[in-house]
Amino acid sequence: MSMKAARPDFPYGLAALAGEYDGLLVDVWGVIHNGVTAFEAASDALVRFRRETGGAVVLVTNAPRPYPPIEQQLAELGVPDEAFDAVVTSGDVTRDLLADLGPKALYHIGPERDLSLYDGLKARLVEPDKAQAISCTGLFDDTVETPEHYRDQLGAFATRGLPFISANPDIVVQRGDSRIFCAGSLAELYEELGGTVHQAGKPHPPIYRLALKRLAARLGREIPTERVLAIGDGLNTDIRGAVGQGLSALLITAGIHEAEFGPPGAPDPDRVGARLAAEGLAARAAMPRLAW
Repeated sequence: MSMKAARPDFPYGLAALAGEYDGLLVDVWGVIHNGVTAFEAASDALVRFRRETGGAVVLVTNAPRPYPPIEQQLAELGVPDEAFDAVVTSGDVTRDLLADLGPKALYHIGPERDLSLYDGLKARLVEPDKAQAISCTGLFDDTVETPEHYRDQLGAFATRGLPFISANPDIVVQRGDSRIFCAGSLAELYEELGGTVHQAGKPHPPIYRLALKRLAARLGREIPTERVLAIGDGLNTDIRGAVGQGLSALLITAGIHEAEFGPPGAPDPDRVGARLAAEGLAARAAMPRLAW
């Protein structure tokens, strides 16, 4: 089926597609786990892809921290090391954006757990009135806050003309049974208020350049784009990013858009196809959950 077709194939599992690809770029939150529970079938599918095809798997996540804490989180959730070759995060590529700014005074918006983003950088973290730029990894308390809690402060920053660097382009993610706002929701509001936003995670090109470089390093050769499959549940991040880079995409329907596609285990192909078409997107295939 042509990648340009609006309605994707609905294979029984990754095994039906595996022979077409040498490398996988796989989203983490929504595909491999939901922030609370790891999806065992997804890990098994990636282990079997690597074992049975000799291909490589790079996990590509919009997490706002560098990759080591993400690898630790995966291990704590029970995702086996054999499921992937490398992890590339939005935090990894955002560090390049911050480094390009030079030794600027940054006001950090986000929880303390994300402060590893700045390790080794020349930027200084300061109070709001001294900031030359805003660096956002998320909301301070995403269990209770929404973007509206930040409207007045962001409006004042926008009036001052401060650049806003978002370390996570995701708008929302599913944490267990709850939806929580991410840094992307504040970036969206900042643009609405007239501010300038810089982002490097999905769907933007920098994170894909790094991920494809990791794939090539693992396999010892460059991989043609037609031999790379991107897997994810987010239309505006995973699928839009894949399409923008000329990659085939596998849409996981029982993720962030689950309610739009019908029953979790039996998505309606017409509804999936219609939503893709409405967004100007395409996917090679779709399935409820990643499985072999």
